[in-house]
Amino acid sequence: MARVTLDNVTKRYEDVVAVDDMNLEIEDGEFVTFVGPSGCGKSTTMETIAGLTKPTEGSIHIGDVDVTNLPPKDRGVAMVFQNIALFPHMDVYDNISFGLRLRKYDTEEIDRRVDRAAEIVQLEGMLDRMPDELSGGQQQRVAIARAIVREPAVFLMDEPLANLDAKLRVHMRTELQRLHKQLDTTIIYVTHDQAEAMTMSDRIAVINNGELQQIAPPLTCYNEPANLFVAGFIGSPSMNLVEGELTANGLTTDHFDVALDPAGLEGVSVGETVTMGVRPEDIYRTRTDAAESLASASTPIDATTDVLEPMGDEIFVYLSLDGAGGATMTGDRGASGGDQLLMSVDPDAAIDEDDDVSVVLDRSKIHLFDTATGEALVHGLEELSAGPATSAESPETGNTSSAGSAGGQRE
Repeated sequence: MARVTLDNVTKRYEDVVAVDDMNLEIEDGEFVTFVGPSGCGKSTTMETIAGLTKPTEGSIHIGDVDVTNLPPKDRGVAMVFQNIALFPHMDVYDNISFGLRLRKYDTEEIDRRVDRAAEIVQLEGMLDRMPDELSGGQQQRVAIARAIVREPAVFLMDEPLANLDAKLRVHMRTELQRLHKQLDTTIIYVTHDQAEAMTMSDRIAVINNGELQQIAPPLTCYNEPANLFVAGFIGSPSMNLVEGELTANGLTTDHFDVALDPAGLEGVSVGETVTMGVRPEDIYRTRTDAAESLASASTPIDATTDVLEPMGDEIFVYLSLDGAGGATMTGDRGASGGDQLLMSVDPDAAIDEDDDVSVVLDRSKIHLFDTATGEALVHGLEELSAGPATSAESPETGNTSSAGSAGGQRE
């Protein structure tokens, strides 16, 4: 195992900054995933760690060794790529042992390492097969075993599951988690797939435009996003993001208000624009058990259902707030803007397109961001309570919302 440290790492290609002043420390035995949109710099960051790319500025340490100027073979790392790249004329044993044979290891040591790697990735009995006799998942396991026999200090995996079908990707996610437990070694993983990042990682490093946006455990990034980019990127469907003006009584948007005490917000003042974020699962139809059980609900919001997406275990409901329909979808099946919200409901909910509905937001799950800087201001409005939003009677609308412990069925 080894700690990996990046100090002020920058990589420029003429006028393009692929990695911008990256500071990162990955602990011994940690599974960290770099996640972000295509072109964000996550693979380039990994390549600087591997030694395939030399940083323009900054330094990289693996353990206590400065490896910034060392070649890949001297860094104690092993890589698994998206392209499996097995030798088609070699059997599984020869593919796994190829690197060891190049380094002139003795036969007994090669056999020991290959047998151990095959056992870890569950390839026992397949060492004499050719690559074209294997399934896609088995071929990927051969590539992983080829890295295991190196016994590296750090595993680097660049989208190794991207070319597999959806069912096999889910299976291989489990295999990689099992592998990490068995090897107890440092793994740095690159993906654009949020499911991979959220399910496998001890921490995820969210990257955009070459800059590190947040590094934290997956649920922290989900529940307490550091900025607007993380809020909109992490989670599928995406978080609803609505801009509004901060007033003396709270947040005013084009279609609804959220009461809060602005005195509790640092860095913004009354009259400035802030962005409210709320996830689809934190929006509830009024007059349901789940809505009634909320400890702190917003005043009701009138909407019209636009598009319904049954997903099996839930239904995604696009809500139009202006009655015109045509909700604006984000790239990851989310709703963004002031005229729509995306809500999730139970699969047996009695709801149809073009229904007029009333919904409330769980105030304890509402996020506020500084629109100008994108930085998070607060996660949950309990400490910013203003009378209208948490009392039983709302002076603006006359509607009521019950207090109690959160829980129960959504519908």
